[in-house]
Amino acid sequence: MLRDGSVGRLAAVTGGEVFDVVLLMGVLMYLPASPPVMAELAAHVAPGGFIALAVRTATSALWRPAARQDWQAALAAIDEYDAARTEGRDMRYINEIGTPARADDLETLTAAATAHGLELENWYGVRIAVDLAELDPALPSDPSELAALLDVEERLGAADPYRQLGQLAHLILRRPRS
Repeated sequence: MLRDGSVGRLAAVTGGEVFDVVLLMGVLMYLPASPPVMAELAAHVAPGGFIALAVRTATSALWRPAARQDWQAALAAIDEYDAARTEGRDMRYINEIGTPARADDLETLTAAATAHGLELENWYGVRIAVDLAELDPALPSDPSELAALLDVEERLGAADPYRQLGQLAHLILRRPRS
């Protein structure tokens, strides 16, 4: 069963029901802060169930402009990262479509999940070797080259230190059965 709802108003949609799978893919970076969202989502995860999140991390917000060789943007990202750490807040940035966004610290995010009874089962880097944004080359048309690219992405996305460079982090957070 799929349910469409808004963060901050999920109980009205679900009536407090819990689910085996809760998805929030590519949304968290547009919300003011992760801990309240994590608390609300965790309340809807059944024992043995999981939340799948796709989030922008501070590492990827720093790495992306450097990987694109946009040195001024990379310096601005480093300055913002330093300021955010000094001020005890999340790093902020403007994404490719001109929308203000926020980058999560992976440890802070997983600590918020743990505080609400979820355990990090695994996480993966997404879009490491390629980023399908406007500055990257088109995908290979040769099926064997495309298969190789996907294999490289899968292998890099599952292993440190490479997964940390992914444009997004895909987290699987599970509620234990007991």
